[in-house]
Amino acid sequence: MTSLAQQLQRLALPQSDPSLLSRHEVASLLFDPKEAATIDRDTAFAIGCTGLEELLAIDPSFEQFEAPLFSQLAKTLERSVQTKAVNKQLDENLSLFLIHLSPYFLLKPAQKCLEWLIHRFHIHLYNEDSLIACVLPYHETRIFVRVIQLLKINSSKHKWFWLLPVKQSGVPLAKGTLITHCYKDLGFMDFICSLVMKSVKVFAEYPGSSAQLRVLLAFYATTIVSALVAAEHISDNIVAKLFPYIQKGLKSSLPDYRAATYMIICQISVKVTMEDTVVNSLASQIIKTLTKIPSLIKEGLGSLIVLLQRQKPESLGKKPFTHLCDVPDLITILHGISETYDVSPLLRYMLPRLVAAVIHHVSGEETEGMDGQMYKKHLEAVLTRISLKSGLDRLLASLLFEKYISYTSQEEIDSDKVSLLNEQFLPLIRLLESKYPRTLDLVLEEHLKEITDLKQQELFHQFISLSTSGGKYQFLADSDTSLMLSLNHTLAPVRLLAVNHLKNMKTSKEGIDESFIKEAILTRLGDDNVDVIVSALSAFQIFKQHFSSEVTISNLLNLFQREDFSKNREWYKVLEIAADILIKEEILSENDQLSNQVVAHLLPFMVISNDDMQSAEMKIAIYLSKSGICSLHPLLRGWKEALENVIKSTKSGKLIGVANQKMIQVLADNINSGDPSSMLKMVEDLISVGEKESFSLKQKVTFHVIVSVLVSCCSPLEETHFPFAIRVFSLLQKKVKKLESVMTAVEIPLEWHFELMVDRGIPVELWAHYIEQLNSAQRVAVEDSVLLVFSLKNFIYALKAPKSFPKDDTWWNPEQLEEDSRDYLRLLIGVFELILGGVDTVHFKVLMKLFIKVHLEDVLQLFKFFSVLWTYGSSLSNPLNCTVKTALQTQALYAGCAMLSSQTTEHKRQLASVSSPVVTSLLINLGNPIKEVRRAAIHCLQALSGVVSHFHLVIGHLVPKAEEITSDATYVVQDLSALFEELRREKKSKSHQNLSETLKTLLYCVYSCPSYIAKDLMNILQEVSGEVVLSQLLPTAEQLLKKIQKEPTAVLKDEAILLHLTLGKYNEYSASLLHKDPKCLDIFIRAVHTTKELYTGVPTTQITALEKITKPFFAAIADEKVQQKLLQMLFDLLVNCKNSHCAQTVSSVFKGISVNAEQVRVELEPPDKAKALGTVQQTRRQKMQQKKSQDQESVQEVGGSYWQRVTLILELLQHKKKLKSPQILIPTLFNLLSRCLEPLPREQGNMEYTKQLILSCLLNICQKLSPDGGRIPKDILDEEKFNVELIVQCIRLSEMPQTHHHALLLLGTVAGIFPDKVLHNIMSIFTFMGASVMRLDDTYSFQVINKTVKMVIPALIQSGNGDSVEVTRNVEEIVVKIMNVFVDALPHVPEHRRLPVLVQLVDTLGAERFLWVLLILLFEQYVTKTVLVAACGEKDAILEADTEFWVSVCCEFSVQHQIQSLMNILQYLIKLPEEKEEPIPKTVSSKSEPQEGMLQIFNVDTHTSKQLRHFKFLSVSFMSQLLASNNFLKKVIDGGGPQILKGLEQRLLETVLGYINAVAQALEKNADKLTVKFWRALLSKAYDVLDKVNALLPTETFIPVIRGLVCNPLPSVRRKALDLLNNKLQQNAHWKEKTVYRFLKLVPVLLAIVQGGKEAEEEQAINRQMALYTLKLLCKNFGAGHPEPFVPVLDAAVNLISPERKEERNVLGSALLCVAEVASTLEALAVPQLPRLMPSLLATVRNTSALVSSEVYLLSALAALQKVVETLPHFISPYLEGVLSQCALFVSTVKGFLILRCLAKQNSYIAVSFIFPFPPSTDEAFFDSENNTEKCCLLLQFILNCLYKIFLFDTQHFISKERAEALMMPLVDQLENRLGGEESFQERVTKQLIPCIAQFSVAMADDSLWKPLNYQILLKTRDSSPKVRFAALITVLALAEKLKENYIVLLPESIPFLAELMEDECEEVERQCQKTVQQLEVTLGEPLQSYF
Repeated sequence: MTSLAQQLQRLALPQSDPSLLSRHEVASLLFDPKEAATIDRDTAFAIGCTGLEELLAIDPSFEQFEAPLFSQLAKTLERSVQTKAVNKQLDENLSLFLIHLSPYFLLKPAQKCLEWLIHRFHIHLYNEDSLIACVLPYHETRIFVRVIQLLKINSSKHKWFWLLPVKQSGVPLAKGTLITHCYKDLGFMDFICSLVMKSVKVFAEYPGSSAQLRVLLAFYATTIVSALVAAEHISDNIVAKLFPYIQKGLKSSLPDYRAATYMIICQISVKVTMEDTVVNSLASQIIKTLTKIPSLIKEGLGSLIVLLQRQKPESLGKKPFTHLCDVPDLITILHGISETYDVSPLLRYMLPRLVAAVIHHVSGEETEGMDGQMYKKHLEAVLTRISLKSGLDRLLASLLFEKYISYTSQEEIDSDKVSLLNEQFLPLIRLLESKYPRTLDLVLEEHLKEITDLKQQELFHQFISLSTSGGKYQFLADSDTSLMLSLNHTLAPVRLLAVNHLKNMKTSKEGIDESFIKEAILTRLGDDNVDVIVSALSAFQIFKQHFSSEVTISNLLNLFQREDFSKNREWYKVLEIAADILIKEEILSENDQLSNQVVAHLLPFMVISNDDMQSAEMKIAIYLSKSGICSLHPLLRGWKEALENVIKSTKSGKLIGVANQKMIQVLADNINSGDPSSMLKMVEDLISVGEKESFSLKQKVTFHVIVSVLVSCCSPLEETHFPFAIRVFSLLQKKVKKLESVMTAVEIPLEWHFELMVDRGIPVELWAHYIEQLNSAQRVAVEDSVLLVFSLKNFIYALKAPKSFPKDDTWWNPEQLEEDSRDYLRLLIGVFELILGGVDTVHFKVLMKLFIKVHLEDVLQLFKFFSVLWTYGSSLSNPLNCTVKTALQTQALYAGCAMLSSQTTEHKRQLASVSSPVVTSLLINLGNPIKEVRRAAIHCLQALSGVVSHFHLVIGHLVPKAEEITSDATYVVQDLSALFEELRREKKSKSHQNLSETLKTLLYCVYSCPSYIAKDLMNILQEVSGEVVLSQLLPTAEQLLKKIQKEPTAVLKDEAILLHLTLGKYNEYSASLLHKDPKCLDIFIRAVHTTKELYTGVPTTQITALEKITKPFFAAIADEKVQQKLLQMLFDLLVNCKNSHCAQTVSSVFKGISVNAEQVRVELEPPDKAKALGTVQQTRRQKMQQKKSQDQESVQEVGGSYWQRVTLILELLQHKKKLKSPQILIPTLFNLLSRCLEPLPREQGNMEYTKQLILSCLLNICQKLSPDGGRIPKDILDEEKFNVELIVQCIRLSEMPQTHHHALLLLGTVAGIFPDKVLHNIMSIFTFMGASVMRLDDTYSFQVINKTVKMVIPALIQSGNGDSVEVTRNVEEIVVKIMNVFVDALPHVPEHRRLPVLVQLVDTLGAERFLWVLLILLFEQYVTKTVLVAACGEKDAILEADTEFWVSVCCEFSVQHQIQSLMNILQYLIKLPEEKEEPIPKTVSSKSEPQEGMLQIFNVDTHTSKQLRHFKFLSVSFMSQLLASNNFLKKVIDGGGPQILKGLEQRLLETVLGYINAVAQALEKNADKLTVKFWRALLSKAYDVLDKVNALLPTETFIPVIRGLVCNPLPSVRRKALDLLNNKLQQNAHWKEKTVYRFLKLVPVLLAIVQGGKEAEEEQAINRQMALYTLKLLCKNFGAGHPEPFVPVLDAAVNLISPERKEERNVLGSALLCVAEVASTLEALAVPQLPRLMPSLLATVRNTSALVSSEVYLLSALAALQKVVETLPHFISPYLEGVLSQCALFVSTVKGFLILRCLAKQNSYIAVSFIFPFPPSTDEAFFDSENNTEKCCLLLQFILNCLYKIFLFDTQHFISKERAEALMMPLVDQLENRLGGEESFQERVTKQLIPCIAQFSVAMADDSLWKPLNYQILLKTRDSSPKVRFAALITVLALAEKLKENYIVLLPESIPFLAELMEDECEEVERQCQKTVQQLEVTLGEPLQSYF
């Protein structure tokens, strides 16, 4: 569009819109534009008024719009011609109305009103903005789109152009699009805001109108807020645009409008940073709004909080605060908000002003109209109800303090004012202090640093006096600072002064709180100045009642921990006071835990570590011993006296040693003699003290004292208290490990070595030496190590073996030891490991000797201990609760090796004997995964090699292979297997016996040794198997099984694994023991029934035992009874087990073993039941003999548990492959199946699943016996044992689809094995399938059908392929029945399954033989069933669908099979009777006679005649549709084209032709019956089939086929073949030259038929006629290009028509036509034949009687004559006269006329001259014979008819002007020709002459000729004869009717003639004239009466 066009468009007024002028389409909201164009104004007005009335019922405010918009005046108002003022007023009214209408826009009345406004006032053009404003809130609705589509917004400059996509797409406006446009186009944002403002203003006049605005305000809020959210950057322009509307929104009284405004303010606050002035203004307005309009206070406060939170202005000023305080329930609402949100921004503004307002109230400076107390209440409410966060508590505290100081520091302040201020502030400060106790302290501490002069101090004191903790801040006179600061002063004297001041204070004094005093005292107890601590202790005593016992004890004990005599000896005083206070604590005597804690902490101070009596250490030790602590705790009982005695009796040099030894003795005695439970707790405390790290001298000495005490307490009364000893040893162990490096390096002087071997405590001298070394801080670790070595020595002595320890047993078995013995053994291992770690040093060697001497002095015991160390590492149960690491094990092995090497031979023999564990322990180490262990073990064995023992064979065998054993951990397993393999052989040699004894000895160890050793021993013997092994291990297995079965079960993990390994010996090598030793089998069965799960990860005994039943194991069991017992056990287990794992295992075991079917059969038999009956006959006989009671017994006998067992066995058999002689099971399975079919009690449940299993098992057996599906020899399975009837019965009785499936699959398989048995029951099977299985829509059912069909049918077909015709027919009849079952079931089969089912069936049966049978059955089903159930209107659709399905079925097979099937169907149809005969009583034999030899498919007897006819018609119709179907044609093309038919096409054509012949004959027979229509229709369909077959054949194939058919002996076939050929030739196709040549080869064949001879029959005459017609067509198609072959044809045809020959007329007719075609085609080549041809032709034409009797003959003759004249006009002059004379006779025919026309083309006046001789009257007779008048009339009639046809069919303007002028007068004159009398004249005129003249006028087609013609006719109206006048009148009328309006030009000259006739003397003429005038008026459409 050009710029000028755009400008003009902008300037254009709405009234210039072209749509206003158009009435083809009119804008409308409710109607289609074209429909709206048909609505007039009144209708639109009525619609609008109706809508307004409905709206008035809803909202009366619409009444104001009735006059301006909905009145009669408005109806006539045309706004485009009104003044500006009128239009302005109209726009205002419309805008106001649309605002009122907007809330109701979605209602139908509102849309009706809009329809009127659009129709009348064109608001979509004039008031776009108002209309959009009205509908915009509904932008997501369809009606909004409808409104937008009315607008003219196509210009890109248009304001609403952005809505164009909505208009074009018809999709509602998306919210996102609207929002985006809103923030991008400020004009649109302004439009929305102003719309809201206008609407609010309008509705403000109507109270209670807020509901109407709800939609608009919701739209406003969501749009503006969403736009602010969506905009990435909010510019100042947006804020500036929104600000005026925000202000108006805040002032609005509408809650919704204000709420929307609050939301917008919040969003702006979040996204925009505003200036303080703007924020202040907004906040002030919000606050004012809250006071003026008391609604939405919470929302308003929320928006105010968001504003202050996000913007953070410096100050809002004073005015808003006053208004804010006036808000009702302000604090309550803020409290509610604060529970969820942060209100601190608002409180930060309020709190300073609230505090200031309280001050102003005191000073009297209150704001006008405000109550000062209100501010105080607000402040109290804030403190009480709102949690002050984000530093607000500190802000308030600072405000209170600063305002108070500021106000009271004014000069000349009135004391009353100060009192009033104190009165106001006191509750506030106390409230603040109670809620935020630390806050006020922190604020005061900060301000305290700033106070400098006395006045400020005084004011400070006044303020703190208001608080509850004011005493803290009192100034001390001596220090010029407050008490709190003094207590924390850097100078000790100041702190001391403050503590002393505290002592003089009373807690009741105002301003002092208890917690402060307590905290101060406890803090000062931790002071670093002793004087302060002493003072604090005295203060502690004063305020002691305020401290709990726990706090007292804890803090006083801390003083003991902090003491440091080396720095300040005054600590002594502190400890004395602390001790005194402690001792006086009453709780110590009641609370053992606290008293133990006190003793443990004070003990280091009671240990003597300094022999100087004046030393602080000595003093405090003596003081503590005398303080009463010794009497307080039983541990220290007697120490006071003991210490006094020691001091008195001991020299100063030895005091330390003697005193400590004495202490050790006293403490040990007290522990041993005290209450065990309380002493044990004390010991734990002592141990915990000992475990702590020692740093000081006191701590180290105390540690050694404690260790010595604990060691000496281990064995009171010569018996070790092992839990205690273990605890003590762990302490020793930790310390030794820590100092291990020092202890192994230190050298203890030789003089102390003796002491190491003596059983007494640490020497006194050693104590003194130790303390001396510690004091000099030299070799501290070394001295500690020495004392520890002595403590270890003491522990070795203190440890005593318990009485229960079995030192003399072969094995020290930790699993069987008592608790004390286990602890003892554990301690032995621990001590040995500890000493072994430092054995390289002399003193540890001494300790090792001491250890062996004290505990393991006997060699056998020593090696028993070694055996434990060598083997315990593999224990999983860990009964000793300790760990023997591999390193210790290896060290122990090497130590044992060294010890073994040093032993005497006798000792070695003892150690290698059965009574010693050494050899066994060493053997199992040979299989250890650690290489070094294996090496050490083989070294030990080497030390024993050569020693005579029970193990010498094994040792001697293994020792030489030391290297291999060391290298490979598994070698020993293989080696021992090889060693004992000889035992499996049946040899009784001495070596065999020795080996056996050795193995038995080894295996005996398994029974006697610990389970972890037995487990390892079994591991190295895992490859050793056999009867000997298993028999030796049976006691072990039995013992373990008994242990498992005990309750509670206490089986160790090692024992569980041992049992599994033992059960592993049940294998093929030991299986023979099961029947030799009943115990062996019994133990195995017990193991199988042991189900307890002992440990996670360890399989249950049951599973392990079951897994041993492998195929080799089961096969190795020689006794079948044992096998049977095991099988029975498995099945019983399966019945009773509730564990899925067990069931799976049993299943896999059974699957793996090879079982004899006889064994399974025994298990399937019911208990105590006779052997199953073998044959069906026996079964029946037994059933006949049974009585009811026996039946009941039988039912009870076969109970539920039995069937459960049977079911489980059958389940196992499903997947069983290794089953010997499975045929044994067949009778049993049939017996079970028979039982299943018997009626059972209800409690036994449904037997369907069992049936399915039985059937499945039978199927599996059949498949095993006959993998290829063939017959089974009788010696393997007797046919009689296979009860097919029972299977069929199972099918019949069951209702379960799965049972049917299994039975059918079985029958399918059996059909191949025993076809005869299945054949007897075949129909039962398929009848059932049709009734049930085929109706199921699942893949499994489909497979079952397929399988059954595949298996049963082939067997059936195979049995029918015998020599006997009867057998074959019998099989065919069965097949028909089977197929009938399938067809009957078809409607119930799921649609997608139908085709595959039928295809599978026919495929299996053989499509060549049985496809046609299926089709006939399908047709029969449709005729007899489908048609009956179909509704009237559905028949065609159903037939079409069915036909399509039948075609689909056919097209699944080859084309050859389909063609063969069609031939079979036709042959079958031919055999069927034409009609059903009436029932005549006949014998059965006679009834079947007509159908003998015919397969009975469609039973005529059971169907009606109508059904028979329908069946025939449907069959033939289907053939036609099949041959024309796309699927069939595609099949032909895909197969390689019609060549694949291979001769079938000719046979098919012959069959079709034969059928057509039969139908034609039936038609002739029934020509006079009612069924004639049916036969005609059937014949038509048969011909249709013929055409389809014909069309199917390509020409190359077609010609040879036709040639063969033409030579067929049957005349009917020959005739139809010629007919097919004719149809092909009439197709006008473009033939290839090769094809043309083939066609031309048919000419001689056809000529032979034509020249058939005299003896030709009538039927043959028809064939000759058709042959002539075929020759004519051949000539027509190919004669022009190949004329020579047709010269003989012309010759033969001329011979036929020669007068000498007497031929049948039809043949002659065809010959004449052939002549016509050949002559016209040959042209010049036909000239030689003219001399013979023309005379024959003319002679034929002259034979008038023959021509008249046969019209065809006549036409043929004339056609021949015409063709000759047309083709050879220049050669017929000799014959012209004869031609013309004959044509004159036949001129009334078209052919006669055409001949004349052809001649006329040569000479234009021939035809005219031909007519001229006929006179207008009968004066001159044309015929001079009798009856000349009649002949003349007839000739005249023919001439007129001929002329009429010439005029009628003249399309080439034959009637030229010259010819018209020549014909005009002769024709008109015939009106006067009354030849033949009145009647003849009248008939000739009305029937021939008048139509001829009328058509002549049309044929002229020239108006210049109409006038003379009309005038000549009018002249005849003046004839004297009334008849002629009458005829002339009718002719005029006929002329007018033909020419219609063209006759008007002829009217002027016609009127005078008509006027004359109006007064004719003849009334008849006069009446006719009047009628003529009337008819002319009607024809011409003009009135004529005025002319008369």
